[in-house]
Amino acid sequence: MKFFSQNALGGSRAFLGLKKMEDDLVDFGLSLFNAPENAAGFVSTGGSESIILGVKGARNDARHRQLQTKPYNIVAAYTAHPAFNKAADLMDMEVRRAPAGPDGRAEVVSLEALIDDQTVLLVGSAPCFPHGVVDPIDELSELALRRDIWLHVDACVGGYIISFLQRAGRPVPMFDFNHPGVRSISADLHKFGFCPKPISTLFFRHAEDYERNILKFDEWPNGLYAAPTLVGTRAGGAIAGSWAVLNHLGMSGYTSVARKLGEMTDKYVEGIEAIDGLHMLAKPDATIINFASNDFDTFSVAERLDEIGGWLPGLTQNPKGMHAMMSMFHEPVREQYIADLQTAVNQVRGDNKGEPGLKAVY
Repeated sequence: MKFFSQNALGGSRAFLGLKKMEDDLVDFGLSLFNAPENAAGFVSTGGSESIILGVKGARNDARHRQLQTKPYNIVAAYTAHPAFNKAADLMDMEVRRAPAGPDGRAEVVSLEALIDDQTVLLVGSAPCFPHGVVDPIDELSELALRRDIWLHVDACVGGYIISFLQRAGRPVPMFDFNHPGVRSISADLHKFGFCPKPISTLFFRHAEDYERNILKFDEWPNGLYAAPTLVGTRAGGAIAGSWAVLNHLGMSGYTSVARKLGEMTDKYVEGIEAIDGLHMLAKPDATIINFASNDFDTFSVAERLDEIGGWLPGLTQNPKGMHAMMSMFHEPVREQYIADLQTAVNQVRGDNKGEPGLKAVY
């Protein structure tokens, strides 16, 4: 609350302590994601803004290289976040989506088939939100280098948990700047960084990409306006709160939470798969689960869960399944959830209620 009224837009002139906190957040992320010495980054107000600005970075790079073939396009898997389409809509670009593989991950061969001279951005997810699995960033990195295309890794949902799951000893695929083809990474602090909303981060491998993304305008009475973000005013409270959380937890605290989250997710997976007829659509790399059935309508089970215990299930379409982004809030109710899920499955098996009225909505 002390920093509630402060504005990060004025950090360099008026709110110097807030600017120091923001710099500390960026330095933490750069170190965590194994950024090279020349890397740079900034704080944004959320994952969509970070993704949009990552796309802008690739667009600006294409302009810098005087790539004349327009309209530019983005190549991504079917599982990539809708914010890439939001960015494309703002910048008159096209998004080309390739089907994901049977394990829920992007397939490099399918993505490469969509690349042409107008492609300025290749997308990888760490993890993708629908299935909770990390795309093969190592292979995407090689493809990006071979075709000279900007690779953006969308680690908005998973960046700050995967890094600590790895430190806790879980075999989660590497997704960060260790792969030389990765040009930018978006990662949300207000998800598994456990920080107050709204706050995200965006990192560039090259400082010049960061500099190129800054809007600089001096043709008005108040002098130079310079900002790397889409928004102007940014909440000082979110930055100060995030700085406090990072300093409170530290590396050991985050690693401990990640270990507990991983173990809890494993128990949920074990409990769900023990119910006859249910299976995971993908083995989760992090803390997102997605499960379905070949024997009965999963959405009917979701309806019954609401009726039985007032649960609000997440849903996916194509394939049809149930979805949850796990947090430690789920631990105290795990046994009750599994029991109610079993009851819902039993009820669906035992009746002919007809088509469910639910649809998958993000």
